[in-house]
Amino acid sequence: MFTIGAFAVIFDDAGRVLLCHRRDIDMWNLPGGGMESGELPTEAVIREVTEETGLDVIVGRLIGVYGDPDWVVDYGDGKHHQIVALCLEAEREGGEPGPSGETLASGFFSIGEIAGMDVMEHHRERIADALAGAPGAFIR
Repeated sequence: MFTIGAFAVIFDDAGRVLLCHRRDIDMWNLPGGGMESGELPTEAVIREVTEETGLDVIVGRLIGVYGDPDWVVDYGDGKHHQIVALCLEAEREGGEPGPSGETLASGFFSIGEIAGMDVMEHHRERIADALAGAPGAFIR
């Protein structure tokens, strides 16, 4: 069984990246989460960013498709779900970053600040891929 996640990399005008501090695990991450049935990846990114940060966004380019055989989750249904994540760049259209029911805090951080933060390692990779400016999407 597969679960597809959709995550956003959002830069502000100063080149800082939007991160959320999750409530369920004590780490910072890119806003995003699992796609719902019948939902497009772009719709999932818009919904997740709004739910986790309060921002309204416009979805842009696909940064990459990410998977790992070790990314397996048991949602309590007795099945192991392999996770595949899509990462898309998004542009802030409105709103202010803040906490939500899913996050303790959210805000924009410079790459230097992120280096010293407890950020999920695979999210660091996605940020680096977004900054790489590659002509196509990464598949990792």
